[in-house]
Amino acid sequence: MTARPGRIALYVLLGVLGALVALAGALVQAGLFPGGLLLALAGCVAVFYGGAKATGSRAGAAVPAAVWVVSVILLTTSRPEGDFLFAAGVGPYIYLLGGALSAVVCATLPQVPPSGGNRT
Repeated sequence: MTARPGRIALYVLLGVLGALVALAGALVQAGLFPGGLLLALAGCVAVFYGGAKATGSRAGAAVPAAVWVVSVILLTTSRPEGDFLFAAGVGPYIYLLGGALSAVVCATLPQVPPSGGNRT
């Protein structure tokens, strides 16, 4: 079975959205605690769940989730100059664990068929 170019483009777009949500969440999660944290987690859930619904498959949630995890890992490393985006505290840990948990939940949700057709 060959992949169609439109479907490949959709997965690439979902991967880019996963990276953007990771970057935006890293910047927003510390602001106005707990509002920024909730906003960052809502963005993660929106991309993961939206990807699953847009593609109709679990891969639609897994692709942005995998890119999100890699992006967050790259953002957690400190540079030689001492710059970092995640401080040691409760908020960043909740963001990291909550984002990973939402990725797992969205990727493992059962796929329900549309209810409009006849089932015989």
